[in-house]
Amino acid sequence: MPLWRAPSPCRTLREMGPDAIGVPARRIPEATVVRLPVYQRILADLLEGGITTVSSEELAERAGVNAAKVRRDFSLFGSFGTRGTGYDAAFLAAQIEHALGADRDWPVVIVGMGNLGRALANSDGFHSYGFRVSGVYDVDPAVVGAAVGGTTVQHLDQLVDATAVAPIGVIATPASAAQSVADILVAAGAEAILNFAPRVLVVPGPVLVRNVDLSIELQAVSFFLARRPAVPAWPDLRSGTGTS
Repeated sequence: MPLWRAPSPCRTLREMGPDAIGVPARRIPEATVVRLPVYQRILADLLEGGITTVSSEELAERAGVNAAKVRRDFSLFGSFGTRGTGYDAAFLAAQIEHALGADRDWPVVIVGMGNLGRALANSDGFHSYGFRVSGVYDVDPAVVGAAVGGTTVQHLDQLVDATAVAPIGVIATPASAAQSVADILVAAGAEAILNFAPRVLVVPGPVLVRNVDLSIELQAVSFFLARRPAVPAWPDLRSGTGTS
């Protein structure tokens, strides 16, 4: 099993020099961290369209927040904008990439090769942001030994016996197995767990856990929909009665 190797710095930022990185060691609010990938995707779209500078107002409109929040988010990492000119889109994108750790190599192991686990293992998004699937595991004899995403599925017992594992473990198992899998990942040295199982995990304090639960997100959506003002029904476009 590949061991976690020390991450390498982003070549672009290294060429800019150490003063360009300038990410201070301070506590960053979680809400800001969650918005950074949104800004990153917006900047990627702008650059792809040939746009090289962007204002906080433009970023705010695309991200669905206000401009003051955008400026406050970026101020936590340094001073990147120029009054009256805006942000250099390529430089800002590189700074966000560095802040997110996307300029590093992050080996990931995935446990659970059901539909979700297979989809994750085959996802191009993992590789696009520096995440490398270094191992996939399951307990089903019908699955073990098969190739998923270019990686051979190993039995979970091999993860139990591992002396070192990738820093990030992904749990895509049924809820009933999630805690035992989390225990195995922690024992093998995982420092963070992305949990897709509908189960609250108990792990040692230093281990970071992020839960991705579709049912919770849908309940949050229904909460806000139930409390917003009534909106007119969508016009029936088939009947031709909709307004133009």
